Amino acid sequence: MSVTLSPRALMSLLVNGPKAVDVLETALALGLLDALEPGPVRLDALADRFGVRPLRLYKFLDCLESLGCVTRHESGDDIAGASYRAVPGLRDAVLAVVGPDAIERDRDRYPWRLLHGRLAESLRGEVGMSDDDFAWPPKTDAQTADFERSMAAGLGPVIETVRRHADRLWADRRRLLDVGGGDGTLAAHVLDTAPALRADVFNLPAVAPLVAATRADRGHPDRLGFVGGDFLAGPLPTGYDAMAFVRVLHDWPNDVARRLVEQAYAALEPGGLLLIAEEFRTPDRLAVQFFWSYFLIGVDSCVSRLREVEFYTGLLAEVGFTRVAVLPGGWELVTAYKPG
Repeated sequence: MSVTLSPRALMSLLVNGPKAVDVLETALALGLLDALEPGPVRLDALADRFGVRPLRLYKFLDCLESLGCVTRHESGDDIAGASYRAVPGLRDAVLAVVGPDAIERDRDRYPWRLLHGRLAESLRGEVGMSDDDFAWPPKTDAQTADFERSMAAGLGPVIETVRRHADRLWADRRRLLDVGGGDGTLAAHVLDTAPALRADVFNLPAVAPLVAATRADRGHPDRLGFVGGDFLAGPLPTGYDAMAFVRVLHDWPNDVARRLVEQAYAALEPGGLLLIAEEFRTPDRLAVQFFWSYFLIGVDSCVSRLREVEFYTGLLAEVGFTRVAVLPGGWELVTAYKPG
């Protein structure tokens, strides 16, 4: 949904944000997006199909067009003959944002309202999140479990890209260590596509029950394991020919990110693969991450730094990894190998 707007037009859309969400939710619920995406489809045909008034639908479609969601072709004075087509992928995008399982719904449960209307005070350090509101790193078992469940909800783009490149990633790999691997959701998806692989999640001990639940739910009783530990407190476990940092490194300052990559290099077997998946700094990723950028204004302990992909490719080469590559997908993956 790429559209170039003047600053004034963009401000109009932003201030009318709740109304725009209402339009998107209605278009999704009616099934209008399913009809528009194959397009082009005439307005009169849409009106008949959904039992709505053509003139009202015309204005509703103007709202969608203003958001960059549809393109319109109109000739003459008869609006009934106007034809519309949704931008490719629109339905899936709207479903991901306002659908019943939308990641935004999960994010909205965080206490961002503590900052709303008080951002200037927060920027000065007068207002912020307490450990009861959001602790980083999590300090109790309950906080850890809550955080990991939330992170698992946002793994869709990573899972899609890992599946897309499964043959390239896991050929000849025997053991994967998913460092900071949450509740094991990603590792379980990896195992679905790599029957010869065993995966262990390395995470704080409090996460062990969550991984056990994922192991039971996903049907990998003998291949999905757990190793308890703290990657900030000591070296990484050895004996693995593949390791992954997925949505881990961006939470830490540059020196910590470097140290973790160096630890991975030291722990990996010769010829081992290191995979990094982050929300690299692009206009799209900054937009998708707007909530966290806003919310974490009130949290000093979490860096949450979106970096350009070149930071990671350069760091890997500096540490000694070779064959550094960026694999395309919903989220790009950076891969690199320890010399054999």
